[in-house]
Amino acid sequence: MCIFCKIVDKEIPNKTVLEDEKFLAFEDINPQAKIHVLIIPKQHIDSFEHVSPELMAEMTSFIQKVAKVLDVDSSGYRLITNIGENGGQEVPHLHFHILAGEKLGALV
Repeated sequence: MCIFCKIVDKEIPNKTVLEDEKFLAFEDINPQAKIHVLIIPKQHIDSFEHVSPELMAEMTSFIQKVAKVLDVDSSGYRLITNIGENGGQEVPHLHFHILAGEKLGALV
């Protein structure tokens, strides 16, 4: 069982930001910005390459709610997902990072 599934099953504690029946948002334990939150589906999905368009549409709405809860929906944030080994994905469970709370530098 992956670490995110253990978090969903409450085997590993987390600092929950928002939760519903399908998704969970929680603070990253190694933040890369003032605000760094991870958003995951509760259902195990290996990566973005394996998510259905229907679940992704629901996840989009949840991510937007998280941004409102964090009060960064107006000021801005970075939304990132890493896909596969070459994309830098470290945990094989679909997840998005919200980075915010400060001005972030350009990536390219």
